[in-house]
Amino acid sequence: MRKSIARPGTVQRWRSTAAIARSAALSLCAGIMPPDSAPFVFRALVFLFFLSACVLFWFVLYRSADYSIDLPLPVPFAGSSSSSFNNNHRHAIFAHILPSEAANSPPENEELKLERVLKDAAMEDQTVIITTLNEAWAASDSVIDLFLESFRIGDHTRRFLNHLVIIALDQKAFARCLLLHTHCFTLVTEGVDFSGEAYFMTTDYLKMMWRRIDFLRSVLEMGYNFIFSDADIMWFRDPFPHFLPNADFQIACDHFLGNPYNVNNIPNGGFNYVKSNNRSIEFYKFWYSSRETYPGLHDQDVLNIIKFDPFIMNIGLEMRFLDTAYFGGLCEPSKDLNLVSTMHANCCVGLESKLHDLRIMLQDWKEYMSMPPSLKRSSQATWRVPQSCK
Repeated sequence: MRKSIARPGTVQRWRSTAAIARSAALSLCAGIMPPDSAPFVFRALVFLFFLSACVLFWFVLYRSADYSIDLPLPVPFAGSSSSSFNNNHRHAIFAHILPSEAANSPPENEELKLERVLKDAAMEDQTVIITTLNEAWAASDSVIDLFLESFRIGDHTRRFLNHLVIIALDQKAFARCLLLHTHCFTLVTEGVDFSGEAYFMTTDYLKMMWRRIDFLRSVLEMGYNFIFSDADIMWFRDPFPHFLPNADFQIACDHFLGNPYNVNNIPNGGFNYVKSNNRSIEFYKFWYSSRETYPGLHDQDVLNIIKFDPFIMNIGLEMRFLDTAYFGGLCEPSKDLNLVSTMHANCCVGLESKLHDLRIMLQDWKEYMSMPPSLKRSSQATWRVPQSCK
């Protein structure tokens, strides 16, 4: 490659200009102005102005870059995972240094963010496990910690953490999710604060429940099957062997009447397995729109009404109810620890009561798992709960 070499004449002219500038500056400082030096002084002043402008420009750019590195981490209004959070941070740095470049980069669409999270978490058959989290349940040593612990101490359930997506309903819950888990997404509802403990049947509780139904409909429309699980449900065994193969919508029960086809079973919306197809999508749209038909009721009570509606039969939805022997709860506990897959802290009011009984539930499971296999099979081990949740 040919190198570019400045001509000797060009170098000489720059040197002469610099010498003149120094001479002129000294002359001005001393109060001496030779009569024939005016053109040279003008050239010298122009040179000094140009040189000062260049130095100032590079100084400002350097200071901007240095300051941007020390910027605090931004809190994204929606996100997906710790990697995307870091990308947002880098984008904020570049926006500080080069605002015009950042302005030309449109923000990522929320649906694309969700799609990326679901794709990263999905099983081979496009199934994800979903739970929701707000600030009250995200606090240290609160519900979310017990929920994740159950996967780790369960019987071959740790692997399901790879497919769990935590939907944060506020920014503090999202920040805690990033510390604890891989697949996180924020679902912030404008004008609604879901961060505090939502007491049963309050206005915030109802809004939270219905927001959940609408969100799950969108997951189905994106082509993903899901298991939705409240975070106060402990996972102890693989639930898939106990799902019925031809059902579109399967749901746990507060009270199970012995027949999974019996629509008189009392369902609990905290745990359900739903396959993505036209029938399930139409059903979720119908369920969500029914909140206007039955104002003041939460999603579970509305489901108890619409499960008898002819619309369900017309769209061909196959609805099944899960046996509490496998999918138990404090309303109707699983009696045999050799069978249980999940246990729900339902029929329980108040966060402290819920946490108390969940901790006992985990301790009961640990003691059961510590038994020799032969003793497990022959034992009649059961739960010591409910206690505070009575």
